[in-house]
Amino acid sequence: MGKGESSLPVDKKYKLYEASVQNHMADIEFIQDEFKALRGRKPKTLREDFGGTGAMACDWVKEGKENRAWAIDLDPEPVYYGKENHYTRLNDEEKTRMEYVMGNVLDDYDMKNDVTVAFNFSYFIFKKRAELLKYFQQVRKNLNGDGAFFVDIFGGTECFQEMVEETEFKKHSYFWDCDRYNPLTNEVLYYIHFKTKGEKYEKVFTYDWRHWTVREITELMEEAGFSKVVTYWEGEDEDGDGDGEFFQSNEEENCESWVTYIVGLV
Repeated sequence: MGKGESSLPVDKKYKLYEASVQNHMADIEFIQDEFKALRGRKPKTLREDFGGTGAMACDWVKEGKENRAWAIDLDPEPVYYGKENHYTRLNDEEKTRMEYVMGNVLDDYDMKNDVTVAFNFSYFIFKKRAELLKYFQQVRKNLNGDGAFFVDIFGGTECFQEMVEETEFKKHSYFWDCDRYNPLTNEVLYYIHFKTKGEKYEKVFTYDWRHWTVREITELMEEAGFSKVVTYWEGEDEDGDGDGEFFQSNEEENCESWVTYIVGLV
């Protein structure tokens, strides 16, 4: 989720983060629908890489009694928050099907799963091609024979501009701050700030990334051994804004800002 640098209490910062940028149920619905369309069955097991609080993994096990999930992360802080705020809301039976794993996504694991996700652009943490390829190879190795790897990705003409974008919610404001972009390396530095009850908290989360492109990710998945890579695009509403409905596509016009999915099939 990125390193924090503010005095905002831990429980508050993750609560604000999840309220501002995550929609687990929309992601889960997309995964279930697209996996069934691509593989002809419902997915049952999910591995949430860079899982942080494990909120999606916890929601996944609620979707059916055959569903099982793992959330992998190196950072104990969001994992602790997730155990206290998401895992505790599961009933006893659901808890047996959800596991937090304190570890590195590059390591070997025993679990085999239908779906692995790396959302919130978390894999951007890998700045070198060889590192990202190794990660994709590890993901593929742990997937079932008809498994799928889901990632999200963002771009657009504004994503490299040094600017701060504010989004207002009922009880807080969320700020996405592009602080620096190096056009020679595609390295970027982003911050998330929050404002609540009139007080602004700076640099609550920090992201020191390489901004990868859809083409790069597609080619790396193919090189990692995925048999097919599917790219998606978001439809538009009457005002020209995203409508939350994603469809398979290989050619689209660029815009100021977009977020979409890429799926690698074993």
